[in-house]
Amino acid sequence: MAKKTKKRQDFNIVIVAQNGRLQYEAVLFAASLRHCDPNFKGRLIVAEPQAGPLWNRDPQITNQDVRDLLEHLGAEIIPFKSKHFGTSYPHGNKIEALMAMPKGEPFVFFDTDTLITGPLSEVAFDFDHPAASMRREGTWPTEELYGPGYNETWGALYERFKLDFASSLDLSQPDEYWERYLYFNAGWFFYRCPHEFGKRFAEYALEIRDNTPDELVCQELDPWLDQVVLPLVIHSFGGGRPGPELDGLDGDVSCHYRLLPLLYARENDHVVEVLETITAPNKIKKVIKQYDAIKRMIFQRRGHKVREMFDRDNLPNMEKKIRNQIKREGFWMR
Repeated sequence: MAKKTKKRQDFNIVIVAQNGRLQYEAVLFAASLRHCDPNFKGRLIVAEPQAGPLWNRDPQITNQDVRDLLEHLGAEIIPFKSKHFGTSYPHGNKIEALMAMPKGEPFVFFDTDTLITGPLSEVAFDFDHPAASMRREGTWPTEELYGPGYNETWGALYERFKLDFASSLDLSQPDEYWERYLYFNAGWFFYRCPHEFGKRFAEYALEIRDNTPDELVCQELDPWLDQVVLPLVIHSFGGGRPGPELDGLDGDVSCHYRLLPLLYARENDHVVEVLETITAPNKIKKVIKQYDAIKRMIFQRRGHKVREMFDRDNLPNMEKKIRNQIKREGFWMR
């Protein structure tokens, strides 16, 4: 008897956008989703922080052309209030935005500086077991002379929230090597309910920010707080490192490019093709070229000058080196 294939579960997508670069990246995300996954049946929600006492300027999307284009591309702009973060830690948007999502409906969060490059709706998400992006470097914690090591630092965090530290370790990696410890890029993550996830994400983040364990005294939490907290939240819900069924994320299905110069420097030809295809229609071009980096990188083809600088089969081993090389040639934009 043939084994039945498990039916893919419909889900919602959430990205965060606000005034400035992120609103234009949101257009690129929405356009890439519609182009590369026209069969996506969930809701694309653009979560928008609202003005309030935690912001020193109005973060809302003030460009009406952008708002209209996002809605034309099938996105829903949903407001949320910043109760804990705001200007002091804008990365906290991804934590607080989850409470504006439909309760009890599976979701996938993406950083706005992401392109969908394949059929996202065909990815075999197991929404009962959350995971997140492994496209990361060993950015946290930093090793301090005579300071706590990786075991002591991460162990203190697991102990704070009464989590089983030992079961989070990748024992194939050496002791005191950063990849032994559960650590993600927060560029994508998912779960069965955004309210459950968001409530715990906020609880853990505030506890670490406001009552930082002694073992973290030498460690920077800005901008790393969300990435410090994320593995703890995922582990607490019975999740962990993504399995091979999620290889399309950060692969053939999605690309977290971060900034356009980095996209042109290191991503494959398909990613560049998607970017330049979705931005070709006049309806999209006339809106996004209002942002200088997009106008110069894509439409004035500065991105291809960046692309010619690098051998994508032999890239520098750290993102910082790629950035510095682009800056030296005067092509850096953000």
